[in-house]
Amino acid sequence: MVKKYLLYLGRWQLSTPILAGVLIIMSGFNPTFATIIANFIGGLIFFWIDKFIFRTVSKNPLWEIKDENVCADCGKIGIGYRIVEWRGYNRRKNKDPQFRCESCRILKLQSIKKKEKY
Repeated sequence: MVKKYLLYLGRWQLSTPILAGVLIIMSGFNPTFATIIANFIGGLIFFWIDKFIFRTVSKNPLWEIKDENVCADCGKIGIGYRIVEWRGYNRRKNKDPQFRCESCRILKLQSIKKKEKY
C-alpha cells in the first residue's frame, strides 16, 4: 500500500506543471473557464495513470458456483465450479463457461497455476 501511495503522490506532483502549463496558455480566458479546461485535460491524462496505480490483482481466484451441473471433464452431475478471474486469467465474458465438479476443479486450478506460473 505504501508503494501505491508513493506512486500516487508522484503522479500528483506531475499533474501540477501540466495543469499550470494549460492555465498559462489559457491566461487570456476567463479564470473559471481555464480551470475547467485544465482539469478536463488533467482528467483525460491522469485517469489512465490512476487506473494503473490502483488496479487490483487478487491473490485468490474468483469462483462461480452452479447447482445441478454436469462436469465439463468427467460428466459427474452435481455442484459445478469455474474460475472466473484470477491474476492474469479472466473468463468473465466467456459465452460458454465450463463448470467442473469438486475433484476436477482442483485439477483445473493446478493446471492454471502451472500455465500462469504462480
